[in-house]
Amino acid sequence: MKRSKWQTCLPASLHDPLLRSWLREPDSLTARCQRASRHFRVRLLNYGKGRALADEAAGCDNGRQPAWVREVALECDGRPIIFAHTTLSTAGNGRLSRWMAGLGQRSLGSLLFAYPGFTRGGIEFLRLDARHPLYRRAAALAEVGDHLWARRSAHHLGRQSVLVTEVFLPDISRLK
Repeated sequence: MKRSKWQTCLPASLHDPLLRSWLREPDSLTARCQRASRHFRVRLLNYGKGRALADEAAGCDNGRQPAWVREVALECDGRPIIFAHTTLSTAGNGRLSRWMAGLGQRSLGSLLFAYPGFTRGGIEFLRLDARHPLYRRAAALAEVGDHLWARRSAHHLGRQSVLVTEVFLPDISRLK
């Protein structure tokens, strides 16, 4: 897979105002999901050492070092609405590495937005299609169309950074 062209602005061609509001959400998606549904849960799909994707390798020592990779489904009222993919370089060993290893079924967002030491980088956006591995992983959770929208941002704690990518599934439209 070649490096994707993540953008700092959403294109004008994205006309769905609800989806635009989710993509631009400046605060925790976990908190917004909890407010918008009766029952929220995080379902852990995968956690372990792996390789950063080609379009996220710059944040993980250009892909030479393995990364901790965590994938979860955020579910509202029993339906997956967001597929989240997180990478953290294994090169450093700090609080963030220990915290991420111990999250289990808990939301990383609840940590990122609650702990005062974190700083967040800018949000980037990408329209994924079947050529992107995250589209294929997200499509395994729900029926999807020919594309899905995703956003990503880096969160920094000291010298460690975690890159969080969130892929929005069609049932996001059921939430306000």
